[in-house]
Amino acid sequence: MEEERTDELSTRGIVHAARGLDKFPLARFGPGPDLAPFVEHYWFVRYDLPSGETYVQTVLSFPCVHLAFEEDENGRRALVYGIPKRPFVRTLRGSGRVLGVRFRAGGFYPFRHEDISLLTGLTVPAAERFGSDANRWMHRVLDAGDAAAMARQAEQALMAVLPERDPQAEWAGRIVGRVMQDRNLVKVEQLAEFTGLSVRGLQRLFRKYVGVSPKWVIKRFRLQEAAERIERDPSVSLADLAVQLGYFDQAHFIKDFKSVLGVPPEAYRKGLDVR
Repeated sequence: MEEERTDELSTRGIVHAARGLDKFPLARFGPGPDLAPFVEHYWFVRYDLPSGETYVQTVLSFPCVHLAFEEDENGRRALVYGIPKRPFVRTLRGSGRVLGVRFRAGGFYPFRHEDISLLTGLTVPAAERFGSDANRWMHRVLDAGDAAAMARQAEQALMAVLPERDPQAEWAGRIVGRVMQDRNLVKVEQLAEFTGLSVRGLQRLFRKYVGVSPKWVIKRFRLQEAAERIERDPSVSLADLAVQLGYFDQAHFIKDFKSVLGVPPEAYRKGLDVR
């Protein structure tokens, strides 16, 4: 298991990432070869805020399920997070730390063999999906020491329940990856043609293995990229950005951006300098 270089970590999906990472340093670790078909990476954050101070972090979640081992002033928890229907918002206060497992799109299905859409919008105790062993995992992970040791403990826990690979689940994951990389895929009909499936067939595949619709995935990746590019270059032309992300006009881009992030892109850009 190897830690990813800090200067190479993608912050895509973390809203106002530079500000957030001042509050909670982020580390990521890649999985071993046996778990690589299922797990994208392990991630670790730690925060320690002054008494009375809070920080609200918003994340435009990827279409991935997470398993998280958490410790803060309220105690310890092992939770499974389905894909949030809206942006994920967490209020940080006091001290805490989290070791998370981000499964690949489609990667959680082989562990449970139930439609991932049943988890969408939910956060459930890990014991509901992995049995009572999940509570032992929690203590082994949180007692392990540094971030790398915690990730190794999480890896050992999942290796104990390693499932067989599922070709359909992995195919669904590759389709999601193609949507992320190909800006020209802006309609579900295009994606259906690319996969050779009907629109309904594609929707069924995503409901079972991914947990959200193809339309949701397309829109989410475009808006993640929009927010990331505005943060990297606040002077970017919003009209040009809309065209590059496949929008027919700037008005539709602004509408989508505001519907997900709560503010239009111009206001988001101005908010980058607010501390």
